[in-house]
This record gives sequence, C-alpha cells and structure tokens, in this order.
Amino acid sequence: MSFSLHGLAVSGGIAIGRAHLISHATLEVSHQQLNERDVASELARLDAAIRVVSAELESLREEASLPGALSEVAAFVDLHAMILEDPALVEAARDLISERWCNAEWALVQQMEILVAQFDEFEDAYLRERKHDVIQVSERLIKALLGKPRKLTRRKAATGPDDELIIVAHDLSPADTLAFKNMHIAGFVTDLGGATSHTTIVARSLGIPAVVGMQRARPLILDDDLLIVDGTRGVLIVEPDERVLEEYRLRRSSLALERSKLQRLARARSTTLDEQEISLYANIELPQDVEQAKAVGADGIGLFRTEFLFMNRDELPSEDEQFEAYRNVARAMNGKPVTIRSLDIGADKEVEALSTRGVERSAANPALGLRAIRYCLAEPQIFLMQLRAILRASHHGYVRLLVPMMAHAHEIEQTLLMIEQAKAQLRSSRHRFDENIEVGGMIEIPAAALMLGPFLRRLDFLSIGTNDLIQYTLAIDRTDGAVAHLYDPLHPAVLRLVSQTIQLAHRHERPISVCGEMAGDPAFTRLLLGMGLRQFSMHPAQLLEVRQEVVMADTEQLTAKVARVLKIDETDRVRELVEKL
Repeated sequence: MSFSLHGLAVSGGIAIGRAHLISHATLEVSHQQLNERDVASELARLDAAIRVVSAELESLREEASLPGALSEVAAFVDLHAMILEDPALVEAARDLISERWCNAEWALVQQMEILVAQFDEFEDAYLRERKHDVIQVSERLIKALLGKPRKLTRRKAATGPDDELIIVAHDLSPADTLAFKNMHIAGFVTDLGGATSHTTIVARSLGIPAVVGMQRARPLILDDDLLIVDGTRGVLIVEPDERVLEEYRLRRSSLALERSKLQRLARARSTTLDEQEISLYANIELPQDVEQAKAVGADGIGLFRTEFLFMNRDELPSEDEQFEAYRNVARAMNGKPVTIRSLDIGADKEVEALSTRGVERSAANPALGLRAIRYCLAEPQIFLMQLRAILRASHHGYVRLLVPMMAHAHEIEQTLLMIEQAKAQLRSSRHRFDENIEVGGMIEIPAAALMLGPFLRRLDFLSIGTNDLIQYTLAIDRTDGAVAHLYDPLHPAVLRLVSQTIQLAHRHERPISVCGEMAGDPAFTRLLLGMGLRQFSMHPAQLLEVRQEVVMADTEQLTAKVARVLKIDETDRVRELVEKL
C-alpha cells in the first residue's frame, strides 16, 4: 500500500531506493532482575561495553582526521567521547546496577531518560538538541551490550538505480552518517532530529537527501520497502505506484543534469545581461571550508563565522590559535576579501568553555538577550583577544572585520574604541597589522535598518543578516515549530526594510551585501538584484545556482518590476510577482 509522510526538509535532492531499517536499541530493552551474586559480572559487562564503544569512537576519530574527511565529524566524535566519560551517565548506571540488581541495558536507559528530561528543560534550541547526543551514546553502549553489529551493512548489491540504500532510523548519530561516504547511501529519514542537529549538519555537508523529524516513520516502514525521499520538500513516499515513481525518476535525472551543468559556471564571471558585475561571496564556519569556496569560484569570503572555533571544546581558543585560523584563510584566498565576523554567541549558539570560566549567563529569551556584540562588549578581554587576532591576520591578506547585531550608536562607538585599543596593544608588542582595516556592521535588527545614519557615518561597509532581520521584524522564533510557518522572507515589511537599507547604502556610497539565507536562495536572486544588491554571500554549495540566475538576469528590467512589487501589501500577491520576475 502506498502512503506518504511529511517531515523537516534538511538536505535537498531526490533519493529512490530500498529501506534499510536501523534498530533502535533503547526501544528493545527489557528489565531483568539479577541475583546479588551476578551484580559484579553485570558491572564487568558494562565496563567491557564502554571499552568497545571507546575503541569505536577512537577509530572514527582517526577516520575523521584523514584528508578529505569532514571537519565537523571530529568535533562530534569528541563530544560523544566526553559523554561516554561523564559520570552523570555511566557512573549513575553503575549505581543503579549495584543498588537495584538490574541489567546494565535497563540501567542505562533509565539514566538516559533522566538526562534527556533535563535537556528538555533548556530554553536554548542548541542545548535541547544535545539530548540526541546523549541518546546516541547510550544507544551505542546498549548495542555493544546486546552484541549487535554497529556498522551499517548492505544485505545485497544494488541491481539498479532504484535499488540503492535508504536508511530509516529512529535517530542517527553523525558518526553513523560518516559511514555513508563509502556505502553509496542514497538518503536517510529519521523520526527525530531538527534543523540544528549534528546529523543534519553532516547530511548537508555530504549532500545526502534527508528528511528528519518524521515522528513515526520507523514503525511504519518495513525492510526493503521501496521509498522516495524528497529532501527539498520534506516528503517521504512509501511503495509509490509506477506513475509517481516515474515522475520522481525524471525529477532525479533533471537534478543530476542541472548539477552537472552548474559545474561549468565555477570559473564563469558573475555578470548580468546588461553588464552589471555582481560579487558572489562564500560563508564559512571553519578554516578548511575555504577550499569549497575556492572550488566554486567565490569572489571572497563574505562571512567567516568565528564562533565555530569556540564551540565543542573545554577551553577558549588562544589569541595565537585564532590568529593562525584567520591567517590561513586570508592566505588561501590570495588577496580576495575575507570578512571575519566577531564572536556571535548567544541565542542558538552557546560556548561551553565560557560557562566553565563563569562567563556564561542564562537568559529567559536568549534571542533577545546578551548575545553577539552585546556579549563582546560585556566581556572586553575576550573581545580584545579576538580583535588582536583578526588585526594580526590582516597583515597576511585582505581582511575585513564585521560586527554583528549592533542597534545603538553607542554600541558602534564602543566597538570602534575597542578596536583602537586592540591596535594600540599590537603596536606596543610590535605586531604588524593593517592600520586601515575596514570595519562593517550587520543590519539584522529593525532598529538598525530604520536608523542607518550612525552606521553610514562611522562604518566602512554593511551586511544585511536576513535570518535575524526577518525573525525580529515578524516577532517569530523560527526554532519554535508552533510559529515557524509564519517566518516569511516575502512579507512586505521585510522586503521594504531590505530594499530601503540597500538604497540608503548606495546613496552614501557604502558597499552592502546580504549574507542571510535569502542571498543563497536562487528564488530570491532576481528580487535582490532588482532592489539594487550587487554583493551576495552564501554557503558555497549554493553559489553556482545563484550565479546561474545572475548571468541570465537584466538588472535594468528587474529594477522596474521590483519597484512595483515593493508597493504591494498582500504577501500572496508579492509571492506571485516574485515567481514571475
């Protein structure tokens, strides 16, 4: 019987293949009452399982360190190793075995559920997602106790394009997804997971079509069921009929052909039909991401998100470590601009090392609390250390500094004073740097968009962060499933703020870019070009699609059409016209 399920689309593309169910060990654990004399041997069983899992993680860590491996996976493996050593999980399970004379599997599940309930109490979305890491480590331990193989294996060789493997699981760890690289996995679906989960991040990096958060896919699907995974629309179709199957085969072929054609644009100029030069920059999280940016012919780095250097570690990166990371990117780009954003923590990005220093602060509403530049100004020593590292890197390439989330004139003044203080410290220590480094500000709060004067007078360039600008303009927490559907880039108020900001920047001859998700969505490329935008910054994987839109656009014609769009108040009508641009 054919049926479809809907979830969260997290990694685009079409996959057609046979279901391979991964057991969910924590759902298969029973409670066994032991005799007192068996407690010591049960504790020994648990210790043996810990050694097995520790060896598995070490093997994965070595694999992640090989050339071409994903940088994100090493951090995930380190996090899982930390959880494995955490007394809150393992020692508590030992206590349960000793006190209640129960089997190790049941003890682990009981303690895991306690920890998961504690994580569910966190208001911060990123921290809530970490409960899945606890579940995944527990699952790994239970499978070792049950003697079940951990590796994903293919039962039979694929006989055709529709016979590839599609993983179906209650949840998957990033370590599991690492194995996909060498197994010709077509895609995966999971009951759990969200947009900020580690598994989702790895799936995007691998380019595997994926749908997560499906709630009850795992119990409804049988091994070897024929599946279609639409990672763009968030749809899973089980046992499709021949008509639907043929439709998706055509879509899959079309997507493959389009990807092949796009590669030809990697060395093409980003010039419109009416000879307007457009700059397409790449957003990166870690220094090694620069290679992907170069491979697609990025004109520079439009956003280096430095907070990822601070995350998933016990100690803050030193000034020298930060300097080396920034310098390596500057050198790799060979004189092209590298825009380094100062530390943007808070909201959904927390830094464990800061909490161990007594610096971390809780907030009732993190998105509106002490985050980004507010945090940096409240912790000047951390901010000065990063500023010195960025300034030192400016001697080795074309480096620019971008400051997030400023809304007040005094925040601009305080930031510029801190930069001058960092320069003075470097002069006294005889470090070389670019005395005229360009300093820019992100426009991501409506107050900033409506009060551009101080930004235009005191800063060298601007960058619109559409993700937060939309969220704050519409008063919507996009991580809250109850209201996330109201998050709309095409709301007329959002479009007018973006357009107004671009026009004012041009009038005052200040370079301006868009670095949020709108910049990387080809559906919005013509709209932004018509608003006058000439600098886009996006994930490297999106750059070639946007370039394709650019080279087929005529900005003179688009300007007149977009002017009419901006006068409309109804979102549905706006959407209609944008689709016809």
